[in-house]
Formats: sequence, C-alpha cells, structure tokens
Amino acid sequence: MKNSEIIGLSKEELVAKIAEEKENLVKLKFAHTISAIENPTRITKVRKDIARLTTELTKLNKAQSATETK
Repeated sequence: MKNSEIIGLSKEELVAKIAEEKENLVKLKFAHTISAIENPTRITKVRKDIARLTTELTKLNKAQSATETK
C-alpha cells in the first residue's frame, strides 16, 4: 500500500485496514511456521504497511486533538 493511498483514508477506514492487515500478518506467520511460504518478504511488507497505517492514524488523532484544544 502506498502512502498516497493511506493519506486519503478516513479514521474509521484506517482502523479497519489496520485490523485487516494484522489478521493477514498472523495468517502469514502461521503459514510460514508450518511450511515455507512462497514469498517470505511479504511478511516484512505487511509489517511496514501496518506501521504506515498506524503512523497516519496517529497523525490524524494529534491533528484532531490540536484543533479541539484551540
């Protein structure tokens, strides 16, 4: 997932996407534990996507908090 795609998401969409990606990561790790998966670098990509999504969610929360306190 590209940063340009992430920036356009709403808060609810970000939360849903984070949950979806975390579930996907668990499945990938489980599949990799049982047998070698075809593309093990996919695990790293999913982890980075989760980090990007979480970062954007944090930015939105901080921006919302800043506007509420003013």
